[in-house]
Amino acid sequence: MRILLTGANGYIGMRLLPQLLEQGHDLVCAVRNRNRFTSIDKLKKNVEIVEIDFLEDSSPPEAIKNIDVAYYLIHSMTATTKDFDKQEARAAENFNKMIAETSVNQVIYLSGIINEEKLSKHLKSRKRVEEILYKGDFNLTVLRAAIIVGSGSSSFEIIRDLCEKLPFMITPKWVNTRCQPIAIRDIIKYLTGVIGRKECYNESFDVGGPDILTYQEMMEKYAEVRGLKILIAGVPVMSPKLSSYWLYFVTSTSYRLAQNLVDSMSVEVITKDTRLQEMLKIEPIHYKEAIKLAFYKIEQNEVISSWKDSLSSGRFRKELNKYIQIPKYGCLQDKKSVKIENPDEVLARIWAIGGLTGWYYGNWLWKVRGYLDKLAGGVGLRRGRTNPNKINAGDSLDFWRVLMADKQERRLLLFAEMKVPGEAWLEFKIDEENVLHQNATFRPKGLLGRTYWYSMYPFHYFIFEGMINRIAKGNKKK
Repeated sequence: MRILLTGANGYIGMRLLPQLLEQGHDLVCAVRNRNRFTSIDKLKKNVEIVEIDFLEDSSPPEAIKNIDVAYYLIHSMTATTKDFDKQEARAAENFNKMIAETSVNQVIYLSGIINEEKLSKHLKSRKRVEEILYKGDFNLTVLRAAIIVGSGSSSFEIIRDLCEKLPFMITPKWVNTRCQPIAIRDIIKYLTGVIGRKECYNESFDVGGPDILTYQEMMEKYAEVRGLKILIAGVPVMSPKLSSYWLYFVTSTSYRLAQNLVDSMSVEVITKDTRLQEMLKIEPIHYKEAIKLAFYKIEQNEVISSWKDSLSSGRFRKELNKYIQIPKYGCLQDKKSVKIENPDEVLARIWAIGGLTGWYYGNWLWKVRGYLDKLAGGVGLRRGRTNPNKINAGDSLDFWRVLMADKQERRLLLFAEMKVPGEAWLEFKIDEENVLHQNATFRPKGLLGRTYWYSMYPFHYFIFEGMINRIAKGNKKK
């Protein structure tokens, strides 16, 4: 079948794509920016890529007019705490208009479990999107899921951060809320299993794992799998705002996402039917086994996608392209260069920068800067990187965002997502004469921006000098 995959750059989309190709489907991947399509190179060659922004009302590209099935995997929860529901509704309405001009027969939508009378803003929005999609001129299949457990999922990474970093936790009362986590592998089985099944047309199904657990039990079972000792003490009262700050400072989540998660964590998300499980004969994976499978992927460096690579996990909301051209005027710069002997080895070190590798010089100063950034409401260093030696445009890299990662041009360009009074770029480039150039550019915002740059200049001088020398020479001392 010819299938349109919206949200192809997202956490679910990136996991679903190889499975659909393996099953022999013809794929069209819809992204807002084709430069951010971060799939594996060998998969890119087997799909068509189209640029579509469903927040804009526009006509469908020619490539999607002749499709049989479409996946609707679009959401905006991490983008803002104020109007993500309006954005999600607008995207769904525009999708309906656009898809009406195609030959699509079935649309498959991944939603959230909405069985409680009182729903969070996030779940209300998912329900509203479902209602809008049901008005479309196609057969709709809705899969309603709770927490998804897999390497790189926001829920898994938050639990991982909490349990790995805090042997003792004073937790808010929402840790006693029950939910029904489901393994990412099972989600993919459900998403692919309903393709073309007429008994699934215009139906909504709950999908979940075999375990019903509180969030505290989920953390305790995670600790068991990892061989950790944790002690959890609950408090009867902790405001949603304090809970959001607690998640924000302890984990790698953004504050916006923390607010929306805390709002949702007060609502039980438990399945009420097993029709689809029985129909597709799926034997769901238990929670502890899902954790083990996630860590197998992590240990093998095979994490395909992560929520942290979403643009909305940082400062960006729409496009990267306008930041790729580094401004020349009104900027302050620190430029350094050094002749190198083995460009391939140097390029490998550049491509491994950040995350567990660190920044090659003054790592403790980078960590201090990360803590200060968190205190100021920024992303800090906890996002790390998804893969230890692969980088794609759009990826998060500690408190930077990758604007360009071109190994043929031997160039890596980063944009700062930490809180600064201005805009900052960091570029690494190896020229034709095998000279490594390291350029830090800062476009200050007013007097505060200039004061910031000059106050940091002594630190920048030593850090940037040490960093380029160790990248060039391969000195692993940090």
